[in-house]
Amino acid sequence: MKKFTKNIILFFLLMLVTGELTVRFTHAVSDIPQRTIDEFGIQKYKPNQRGYWKGGDHTWVVNEFGWPGILPKSYDNLVMVIGDSFIENFMNSNECHQSEYLKNMLPEYNFMETGRSGISLIEAMEISKQLDTLKPKQHLIYVNDHDFYESIVEVKPMADITQLSLKDSMIVYGEMKAPELKKVLYNWKLLYYFYNRFPISGSANEELEATQKETETIQKTQYTKEIIKLLNYIKSNYKLTDKTLVFHPNSNKTIISLSEEAGFKTILLDSKNDKTWTFDYDSHWTCYGHERAAEQISIQIPF
Repeated sequence: MKKFTKNIILFFLLMLVTGELTVRFTHAVSDIPQRTIDEFGIQKYKPNQRGYWKGGDHTWVVNEFGWPGILPKSYDNLVMVIGDSFIENFMNSNECHQSEYLKNMLPEYNFMETGRSGISLIEAMEISKQLDTLKPKQHLIYVNDHDFYESIVEVKPMADITQLSLKDSMIVYGEMKAPELKKVLYNWKLLYYFYNRFPISGSANEELEATQKETETIQKTQYTKEIIKLLNYIKSNYKLTDKTLVFHPNSNKTIISLSEEAGFKTILLDSKNDKTWTFDYDSHWTCYGHERAAEQISIQIPF
């Protein structure tokens, strides 16, 4: 019996090692960079990381500032590109980033990206303050409706996202969820593979459907008064003359108008009558979508 138990344990360990090596060498799951929180309360990535996206077709890079993507060769005539997972853009190669397309279209300027999944509008404004030391000519802040709602504690409280408390007129910085557990999960590739293959919280499609239903509900309610208070706070605490909000296609026209009244320049992207911008399995932009977005921005950018 003791020998049988020993053989079972050895077999199990062998299968674990074999499975781990197989998942790693086939890149069955994406490498996930480790996050940190800087001295200003901003979540970013630990500098100088590199890894493979799922399938291993391309790698992602985190630069010395702790943001995904390649840094510009010069900071002269600098334009910042700030946003959430659309700008983080791990699912595409470095050549398919907004900064690359914009640089090709506007070669006299240099572009630097600061993107991270979960960045709200208020956090984007906080990030822009840090970047002012680089003396950028313009900040392009990519937003959708949810970036406004998720900026307000009283509308959609989220502990892991930086928000504004309208009640206290105070920034509430986001906290990382279970950082040690995630560190184990992302480094133990086989476990991460099974976590993705058999998610505890439901499938990605179910989560997407839930998000879409939530978006429809919020859009009907609009929370206009709360958004006006958010924009008034931003107007009072940040410089807006060098900030342009780049709205995703089909964004709420009321929110766009309120943003313009507050002092923002705005660009509304349009994906109508065009080949789809997004992946079939994901709402993020493909290389084609990024190129079309940059094309529209390049002819509307307010320099």
